[in-house]
Amino acid sequence: MEPISRRLPPDGSDGDVFGRIFALRTVAVVGCSPRPERPSHYVAAFLKEHGYRVIPVNPGHRAILGEKCFPTLSAIPGAVDVVDVFRRSSEVLAIIEDAMRIKAKALWLQDGITHPEGEALARAAGLDVVSNDCMLRRYYQRLGLEL
Repeated sequence: MEPISRRLPPDGSDGDVFGRIFALRTVAVVGCSPRPERPSHYVAAFLKEHGYRVIPVNPGHRAILGEKCFPTLSAIPGAVDVVDVFRRSSEVLAIIEDAMRIKAKALWLQDGITHPEGEALARAAGLDVVSNDCMLRRYYQRLGLEL
């Protein structure tokens, strides 16, 4: 397994990027699956159970987790704070560009997902960026718990 990589702000300071992201309350989960055994499903379910507004993004479904599902980030009416991505690294540049277009505040690329060029663009646009890491695991770690 590759080491966890966290992308820091351009000045190189951490500034508690995890704290800033977890303080945001609306999370669009790109690649959200209706299948409970899939990480995108159980991470989204966990966030929803812990008070986050979860917006599933998956063009193949009308609803997931009891929430209306949208085909793209740009189809979501209203503001999105965090874009949590469960797609292959080769597919994320367009998603990152959409995240910037909708003025999201943070981009989270889940385990195994990186895109250095796109991450740099997102940071330059002012987004907090985390890559190759899991929101659920980090949430537990912030509580001092292990999964």
